[in-house]
Amino acid sequence: MNISVLRIGHRLVRDDRVTTHAALVARAFGADMIYMTGILDGSINDTVTSVSKRWGGRFNVKIIQDWKSLAKAWKKEGGKVAHLTMYGINIDDIAERLRKESKILVIIGAEKVPQEAYDLADYNIAIGNQPHSEIAALAIFLDRIFTGKQFKRTFADANLKIVPAEKGKKLQENK
Repeated sequence: MNISVLRIGHRLVRDDRVTTHAALVARAFGADMIYMTGILDGSINDTVTSVSKRWGGRFNVKIIQDWKSLAKAWKKEGGKVAHLTMYGINIDDIAERLRKESKILVIIGAEKVPQEAYDLADYNIAIGNQPHSEIAALAIFLDRIFTGKQFKRTFADANLKIVPAEKGKKLQENK
C-alpha cells in the first residue's frame, strides 16, 4: 500500500518543530512521503533526509504550493484521499475498508482546514470526536491501517539500528 501525507498550512516559527514531527511520525509509522504547504525554507526537509540517511529507508519530503491540485491529481490517478478530522467517520468503523485501498493521500491540517478538504476527501475520518493533535491523529491512523506491522520493518541501508533492551540504550552501527 502506498500512503502519502499532505500537511496543509504552516504557521511560521511556531510550527517548525510540529511540522518536523508530523514528517517524522509519517516516516516512522509507514508512510512513503509527506507533502507540505506554507514552508519557506528546506530545513524540515534537511532534518528528515538526515534521519532517513542514518536510520534507513526511503522517505521523501516535497514542498508544494497548491494542495488542491495535488489532491485532484491523486484522485485522477486512482488514489483515494482521506482527511483526518474529529467530524468524520470513526477510524475503527472504516479501517478495514481503507486497508483494501492501494493508494491513499492522508490530509492533516496545521491550522483550520478549508472546507474544500472535506469536499475533496473520499473519506473524512475521525480519530476521536474531541479536539486533538494532527500528529496524534496521523500516528493512530497509520497504526490502524498497518496494524502494527510498520514497526517490524527493517532497512538494509540503515547506518543505525536500535537493539531492543529492557534497560538502557543499545545501538548497533552498520558500516
